[in-house]
Amino acid sequence: MAGSQDQLEIKFRLSDGTDIGPKSYAAATSIATLKESILAQWPKDNEYGPRTVKDMKLISAGQILENNRTVGECQSPLCDLPGGVTTMHVVVQPPSVEKDKKVASEAKMSKCVCVIL
Repeated sequence: MAGSQDQLEIKFRLSDGTDIGPKSYAAATSIATLKESILAQWPKDNEYGPRTVKDMKLISAGQILENNRTVGECQSPLCDLPGGVTTMHVVVQPPSVEKDKKVASEAKMSKCVCVIL
């Protein structure tokens, strides 16, 4: 029976409402490993998918999960039922286009123009 508690059934809910999984993961699996698995299984027809593990965040029970933690450490005793499937939400950070635009606009604004008449 201890072996079944070391395995957790997890599905990942994407922002468009589709799911990846459920799939069984060991409680010792790191969040970074989960993100790598999501990246490998991400639907290819979705143009707004993450490019790297750093582009996504996992949310479970209202908490953003840190990459260095394990699934067992992040497990909520109130939300997870034995034999149930845990749903984790996947949030993809948009590309840094806005950041690039902001840097470009700051560069334009920081120019000083002097006119001598």
